[in-house]
Amino acid sequence: MSTMLEATFIQAMIKATSDMWLKGWDERNGGNISVRLSSEEVIPYRSEFYTAPRSISLSQAAPDLANDWFLVTGSGKFFRNVQLAPEECLALLQINEQGTAFTIYWGLCMGDLPTSELASHLQSHAVRKRLSKGKDRVIMHCHPTNFIALSYVVNLDSARFTRLLWEGSTECLVVFPEGIGVLPWMVPGTDDIGHATASTMTNHSLVMWPFHGIFATGPDLDETFGLIDTAEKSSEVLVKVLSMGGIRQSITTDELIALGERFSVSPWKEALAAERSNVT
Repeated sequence: MSTMLEATFIQAMIKATSDMWLKGWDERNGGNISVRLSSEEVIPYRSEFYTAPRSISLSQAAPDLANDWFLVTGSGKFFRNVQLAPEECLALLQINEQGTAFTIYWGLCMGDLPTSELASHLQSHAVRKRLSKGKDRVIMHCHPTNFIALSYVVNLDSARFTRLLWEGSTECLVVFPEGIGVLPWMVPGTDDIGHATASTMTNHSLVMWPFHGIFATGPDLDETFGLIDTAEKSSEVLVKVLSMGGIRQSITTDELIALGERFSVSPWKEALAAERSNVT
């Protein structure tokens, strides 16, 4: 039998954090990831659980996640180091039966804590678990450079920003037809931003934290990474276009509608109605 470090979910997290570091999305200890796991995935490794696991109270109860298992990145941990010492940088934890605390069964072996954004992650997990009927299992937060740069110069309206990214790259409407939710700037690591993000994730799988970064959700690490990668690629194109004097021609509303029909997705109506003249 394989060891915990050889587990599929550990190896997938190592790849995701390494790829995000190489993309430049997670400088220093920036960014965090959480993956909801099934008990069937976790239990085969119980022989490696701590004999005296640590239990920690949650600042916000998460009853909808009672007894759920999560693999999460640690607070203050550098993504570039996860591949070198996953047992120091990651934590395998379980929410208790009341949803009021969690217990760390493996990882963070130096006594550290899970990501300071854990409350935000859990609130969003609860929403996406319900909406997707359990399909969405990943919450990913990072700092994509061009995506953040756009937040300083464009209209911070969800529909208008979505329309801008849809026009920036043809595949965007297909990848995130429900658009991007945009929050006002808020202090990170607080219950308030967690509530706001979770609320926005009832309608969007991508959420912008202006001047800060992005929150994304999906069924697995690859899909969630791909969502962010697609939004960031479009943002990079737009940063270059805007620096060259701005948009002169782009995908039209009728063309976006045709694109949705071709790939059997329903574009967010508010974003379709946000004409380019009203975007930037």
